[in-house]
Amino acid sequence: MVSVADKPVTHRIARAEAVVTMSSEAFRLVRRNRLGKGDVLAIARIAGIQAAKETFRLIPLCHPIPLDDVDVKLALVHAKRAVHIEVRASTRAATGVEMEAMTGAAVAALTVYDMCKGVDRSAAIAPVRLLAKSGGLSGSWQRPTRGQKAAAPKRAPRPARSGRRR
Repeated sequence: MVSVADKPVTHRIARAEAVVTMSSEAFRLVRRNRLGKGDVLAIARIAGIQAAKETFRLIPLCHPIPLDDVDVKLALVHAKRAVHIEVRASTRAATGVEMEAMTGAAVAALTVYDMCKGVDRSAAIAPVRLLAKSGGLSGSWQRPTRGQKAAAPKRAPRPARSGRRR
C-alpha cells in the first residue's frame, strides 16, 4: 500500500457513472417494476452504497477511508433503453474517494444486470468511468464533455512545510 501518512486530510468528492443497456423487453419490465427479483432501481441503489462502503475489501491496496456521504442516482434513459447510474462519494481523508465512487457505480450496474439477466443476458455495462473529483494535492478534475478539450488539473496550493529542505 502507498503511504498517505504525510498527505493532508482534505474534503474530497468524486462522481462516477455506469450505464446498463438492455433489450426493449427488459427495459419495459424495469420501467414497470415487473421483474421477479424485485425493484431493480431500489436494490441497485442499495448495492451501490454498500459497495462504496466496502471498496477497500474489494480493490487490493485501496485504503479504507471514512465516507461522509454516498449518493446513488439511477435514471431510465428511454431513447437508449438504458439505466444511467451516477454515484457521488465524499470524505475527509488523506486520500481520494474516486475508487469508492467507481466501485459503487460498477456494483450498482452489475446488480441491474443480475436482476435483468433472466430476461436479457445480452444486456451490457459500459462505460464505468470517473466524471469528476475534487480535493487533495492534485486539485480538481472533470471529464471533458464532447467537443471540449481536457483541461489541466487545477492544483490545490501546496501546504507550507516546516523546517529547511536539504
